[in-house]
Amino acid sequence: MVESLNKKSELVITANSHMGMTTYGKIMIGDKAFEFYNDRDKKDFIQIPWDQVDYVVASIMFHGKWIPRYGLKTKKDGMFSFSSKDPKRVLRAIREHIPADHIVQSLTFWQVVKRGLTSKPAIFSRKNKKK
Repeated sequence: MVESLNKKSELVITANSHMGMTTYGKIMIGDKAFEFYNDRDKKDFIQIPWDQVDYVVASIMFHGKWIPRYGLKTKKDGMFSFSSKDPKRVLRAIREHIPADHIVQSLTFWQVVKRGLTSKPAIFSRKNKKK
């Protein structure tokens, strides 16, 4: 059995982890870390201490009415993506441990397309050919 990093649990909610294939489990937000435990496999878990979280990225749609996913970007291991039943409650609990300027909104689909088309090595850019 896995030992929790937290001494006190603030929020436990059902959630999905989107690391590879979707796994179902529970998110536990506590005083020391953000933790995800798989329902079926007790060996499958994610524990992220608060001092390792660099940014929290939330995918926001319909002007904040719906938050389908959020992710935690760590200093060493990259991005961990999750979704849950009540994402606003989860993000409010995370806000108690992470500064508000480190919780950001992800880019929309059209912003990603615009950046791809206007970047220097774009697909449709005209290159100068030397003769």
